[in-house]
Amino acid sequence: MVKGTPNLSTENLIASYETVRYDLNMNPLGIPDSVKNVVSAHIDALSEYPDNNYTELKDSISSYVGAPAGNIIIGSSSYEFIKLLIEFNSPRKALLITPGSHNYEKLLKLNGCEIIYYETKAEDDFVLDIADLISNLSEELDMVFISNPNGTTSKLIDRESMNFICKICTGNDIFLVVDEEYMDFCANWQNETAVPLTNEYDNMIILRNTTKFFAVPGLRLAYAITSNAVFKKTLEIAGFPYSINRFAELAGIDMFKDASYISRSAEVITTERNLVCSALSARKSIRLIRPAANFMLVELLKPDITAADVVSHCANRGLYIRSCADMAGLGNKYIRFCFMNPKQNDLLVNTILEIV
Repeated sequence: MVKGTPNLSTENLIASYETVRYDLNMNPLGIPDSVKNVVSAHIDALSEYPDNNYTELKDSISSYVGAPAGNIIIGSSSYEFIKLLIEFNSPRKALLITPGSHNYEKLLKLNGCEIIYYETKAEDDFVLDIADLISNLSEELDMVFISNPNGTTSKLIDRESMNFICKICTGNDIFLVVDEEYMDFCANWQNETAVPLTNEYDNMIILRNTTKFFAVPGLRLAYAITSNAVFKKTLEIAGFPYSINRFAELAGIDMFKDASYISRSAEVITTERNLVCSALSARKSIRLIRPAANFMLVELLKPDITAADVVSHCANRGLYIRSCADMAGLGNKYIRFCFMNPKQNDLLVNTILEIV
């Protein structure tokens, strides 16, 4: 029972607040109106196949992300792309960065791939040491996976540093996979995305999806960017036909052109990221891992407080945040949460400060 509300049961207390999923890292603006309008106006599209070349959708994505339409591959998820990439490359040894999102671990292991974990350090705020990483890249590796910004720590690798990594990977015949799932939330992301590097390096691929930034996980729309001619040809032959549905195609065409939603999202996330960090930074019993994306990692410094304590305390208010107890390289002294709308963030900050 939360202090100050002795007459309310936990169930009633949760019911008295709006349930907010701070653990899902999705855009607080919700589904874009452009998507809602397309879905409601094109119900007959259920009886249609999509354009198997996705010409108009690729043109829309091309304008949004700044990549040639011919280098864009359409799919339903990044997981699908990784599955095909692993089959295409047959890696024997791959490097993953930890802490980080390891969604592809299972696929790699199922294909008999040995995984090398490169650890970023808490004392460095989990900032990737580019020079040290590069010193660990050798011809023994077949693939390197980098989440940028990092899907756990919210740390960003700038484009210049990514360019150095690309060069070393090229020299060692390593295929580089850059997952930019949260890139769209970063300030001035167009200056940091690795997409332009795909014009120079053909041993890399950029993965992107619409789940988080456009808040449409049910749409099942993702895309990849690469200039690797062999891989693109392989996909034409062995890829999944009609990998997305007609609704996803039509919605995507308008969604990537929705300038109002895109600019409002950038404004909200930038403002709330700054305000939440400012509100929490004065508390000496926690350490903030300064974020680049729409979520942040916090270390709990009180010896008698664990992530489970904070998660439980917040859940009593209907606020669902993420414990990092099960994340490699972190543990039960770390929590993670995303930024929602102003009133929701005020409630979360005040709730966290009650216990930490």
